[in-house]
Formats: sequence, structure tokens, C-alpha cells
Amino acid sequence: MSLNRREFVVSAGAAAAGAALLAGCDRQAAGPLHSPEEVAASAGRWQDVRAAFALSPDTIHMSAMLISSHPRPVREAIERHRRGLDRDPVTYLEDNHRPRMNAAREAAANYLGVGTDAVALTDSTTMGVGLVYNGLRLRPGDEIVSTEQDYYVTIEALRLLAERSGARVVQVPLYERTETLGPDEAVARILAGVTPRTRVVALTWVHSSTGYKLPARAVADAIAELNRDRPEERRILFCLDGVHGFGVEDFTLADLGCDFFMAGCHKWLFGPRGTGIVAAGPLGFEPLIPAIPSFIEQGGGFDAWITGEGDPGPNNGARMTPGGFKAFEHKWALAEAFEWQSGIGKARVAERTHALARRLKEGLRGIDGVTLLTPMEDDRSAGIVSFDIDGMSPDAVVSRLRQRKIIASVAPYAIPHVRLTPSIRNSAGEVDVAIEAVRALA
Repeated sequence: MSLNRREFVVSAGAAAAGAALLAGCDRQAAGPLHSPEEVAASAGRWQDVRAAFALSPDTIHMSAMLISSHPRPVREAIERHRRGLDRDPVTYLEDNHRPRMNAAREAAANYLGVGTDAVALTDSTTMGVGLVYNGLRLRPGDEIVSTEQDYYVTIEALRLLAERSGARVVQVPLYERTETLGPDEAVARILAGVTPRTRVVALTWVHSSTGYKLPARAVADAIAELNRDRPEERRILFCLDGVHGFGVEDFTLADLGCDFFMAGCHKWLFGPRGTGIVAAGPLGFEPLIPAIPSFIEQGGGFDAWITGEGDPGPNNGARMTPGGFKAFEHKWALAEAFEWQSGIGKARVAERTHALARRLKEGLRGIDGVTLLTPMEDDRSAGIVSFDIDGMSPDAVVSRLRQRKIIASVAPYAIPHVRLTPSIRNSAGEVDVAIEAVRALA
């Protein structure tokens, strides 16, 4: 997929903007900062990252897990496309839709270390989850393994799949307490639900209720071992809702080992609101049936309809990308989000996010009356920090924090918890203010 000169310049500019913000800011990755001058310089560069967002300066925004504020290159790309559509909607749409959608797919593919055909664009994690589970070829008697701790979107999508196909959903208890759940036990608990009838394991990488991060690679390896003794048509597919590790962790799709990865791009990646992806592993999209006609594939379904031949050919990321008229200016600006964050560097983003979350967890666990629910270890957590305060409901805690201009949220589960989610747009000072605010409430 080629870009014209203007598109190339704009795309390169987003990556350069990200790289310029963090030039030299990975000193902590190479070694600790010792002098006050080094510490101040590093903090100043992260302040430049914060300055890329048009966030209200009088509020501590620890809500990256919910919905993004756009960094400057993304805002500018959205506005550029909006102006083009307002000036000449038909011509601008015809000239830009397929190239810009494919540029976004290519940027996502580069970010994940896969080919462009392995990426479909969606509107959200929810849409991606729905497309994958709706598209599975299951039959009566097949089984799908998930956990009791998975979010509503996964559970409801699986219920609908079972209702349509006659398959059965098996939910296993993943944990009672996250702090005592090691990777071997997590894998064992998931495999306890697997039988010869299992066709799908549907899991969440980072849980939005507790912040627990699943050992996805270990699960993938265990499933691969089971698949050794299965015929190809009965192999187990591993599907992963990865939204709360996406834009936080330094990984490629191969590192996770899943067959399908679904994530929204308007959370930790800070992409345009109303964007998301599905990425396919080595099997590609062949195990799925598309649910919505695509507007970007060349050949395939549309040509088969025009010619009357009826066979659209093999499935791929372009065909799995739903068509229809949308907020095109947001879809077309997605490439800039990937390039901006890649310019900063995935390793730097991961290190910074984990450092802030660790600082927050260390502060919270030292407060009497506060129960920290998120594991301390980086390999079992990401950016979400969940906790409870004795004698206060999560809704009351969030309300009181917002009175102090600190944006927290309530995990919308049967057992709710308070969540603070620091990201690269936050400072260590903001984390400390949040800790003291919780201390005052406790």
C-alpha cells in the first residue's frame, strides 16, 4: 500500500512528533537517573508528552482506560480530514477512504509485528469481540471456555454465540484473590475447563475489574500443546480481549501467541475515538465468517456480486473490516496515533506506565483502611490500579475524588471497585496527590 507525497509527509510528521518528545528520555531504561538535573530533565520531557494533550490543567486525569483525549498529531489529522470532507465530501471520500483505511491497517500491523492482511479495523473492542465470536464456525455440542471474571462484553458475546450455534459456554473461576494467583495456577484453572469438545478459549489479557494481567503466552503455549493431538478441524482457538494491555505493554502479537486479538484504539493508545482493531495470528481470518460487508477490500465480495460469480475468495483483514458510512475523519487519523506512540517508543511507554502504576500501588497499600486489589508485580499487572476503602462504596469514593478534581472510575461489575489508571500523560506528582487524597478519605 503506497501513500502519496502529502500523506507520507503527514504520517512521518506524527512519528517524528512522538520521537521528538522523548528524545533521550529512555535514560532510565539504560540505567537510573542520579543527579537532580537528570531527574528534572526526564520529568520535563514527560511534561512535553502531557502538553500534547488539550486536557484541562486543573484536573488530574487518571482515566486513560475509559476514553482518550487525543494528542496533537491525532487532533490535527482529524481536523484536516474534517475540513476536507466539509469542503468536498464526495470527492474527498472517494480519494481518501481506501488509502487512509489501509494506511491505518498498515500502521497497526507494524505496531503488532504482523502483515497488513492480518489486521481488520473496527469501531471498538466491543465490536471486535462481537465480530470474532459472531464469526466462529461452531456447531451444537462444541464448547467455549471463559472465566467468571471476564467482562460483560465477552460473556454476552459468548452467550449470543451459544444461542445461535448450539455451543456451550463453560465459565471457570480464575481467582479469588489476585495477589496469590501465580501463572501456573492461572493456566491450570483455565485448562480445568477444557474438554475434548472445547473449540474456543475466550479470555481477557488485563482485567478491568482488578487490573490483574493474565499470563497470555503461558496460556497460548498450553493450548498449543493440547492442539498437537487434535485434528486441524478440532483445534482450539485462543481469542484475547487485549484492550488494557494495548498501548501499555511492549509486545508483538507473536509474543502473546493468540489466534485473535481484539482491542479499542481510543484508550491507552490515545487513538481517535470510535476506532479499534482485530488482529489475527498465523491462521489468519480463515476461521471466521465476516458479519458486515466491507467497503475497502479489492476484489472479493463486491466484485463477486458485480460479476455474479458468487465466490469472494479467502477471508482477510480487509474483508473483516466493516463497511458503512462512519465518522471517516476519525478512522483516517488512526495511523497518526500508532505513529505518535511508536515515535515515543513502546518500551518507554511501558516503562513509564508501569513506574507510575507501581508508585500508586506502593502508596495505596501503605494506607490503613485501603485494600489494594491489583498485583504489585509488573508481570501480573499493567496500568489499571484497583482498590477499596473500608466503609465506603466505590461510587462514594469516586464522587469524593472527583470533588477534588481527580478522575477515578468504578469498575462496573457485580462486585465493584475503585480504579485509578495513570498513563504517560500523568506525572509522579499527580500520582502523589491522588495517594494523599485517598489517604484523606480513608
